[in-house]
Amino acid sequence: MSDGIMKRMGLIFKSKANKALDRAEDPRETLDYSYQKQLELLQKVRRGVADVATSRKRLELQLTQLQQQSSKYEDQGRKALSLGREDLAREALTRKSAMQSQINDLEVQYQQLQAEEEKLTLASQRLQAKVDAFRTKKETIKATYTAAQAQTRIAESFSGISEEMGDVGLAIQRAEDKTAQMQARAGAIDELLASGALDDSSGLGRKDDIEAELERVAGGSDVELELARMKAELGGGSSGPAAIEQGNGGAAQQGGQHGGQQGGAPQDTPPTINYHK
Repeated sequence: MSDGIMKRMGLIFKSKANKALDRAEDPRETLDYSYQKQLELLQKVRRGVADVATSRKRLELQLTQLQQQSSKYEDQGRKALSLGREDLAREALTRKSAMQSQINDLEVQYQQLQAEEEKLTLASQRLQAKVDAFRTKKETIKATYTAAQAQTRIAESFSGISEEMGDVGLAIQRAEDKTAQMQARAGAIDELLASGALDDSSGLGRKDDIEAELERVAGGSDVELELARMKAELGGGSSGPAAIEQGNGGAAQQGGQHGGQQGGAPQDTPPTINYHK
């Protein structure tokens, strides 16, 4: 595999990883982590100050002991000299001189530790001030970020571009589409039933031949009566109702004559209908 392909794969991997990190990163968590690290650093500085102060105090105690011992040798030399023991006085002063050399070395170390302690104390105070300022700024940024995040979510909800509201919008759209489809299907079925293209398999809305024929005859009688009334209105004015009644009577007489001619049967006898065709 060539170097160019390897470099390209590395660039793609880095870009993908960077994008994934951007999505996963929460600035508030990053700020809290940075603040925690600063607190740990401040704690280390404070422990350093405490260690230096402890060493300084230990040297201070040693210096105090050596100075007391040096004073004791001086007193012994003076006492020996007063007793005429110059040799003892010389020995005591020799020991005092050797101890004074140690005292001088310890005093130099003590001064160095004291200066280091002051430096660390000042650094600790400055770091404490920076940590306090960072904490205030951190809380301000976190509050601002939280408010901006809430405002963005509200705006996305109102505009319908957020993921949650987008899912709700799609669900509503699907429900509306399905409802419209069902309404259209129901309307189409009603139209097909009304036109006779689809038979009612239940038989509840279907009429038999006899009932349909009776309705047709009754409808024809209504039309004839309406036509006679209109002719009477156009022809005679007030004599219209009488003409209509006469028309009804004439129609009845004609019906009776036809019935007598057919078989001479009484008019009260209903006609026999053969249901088995």
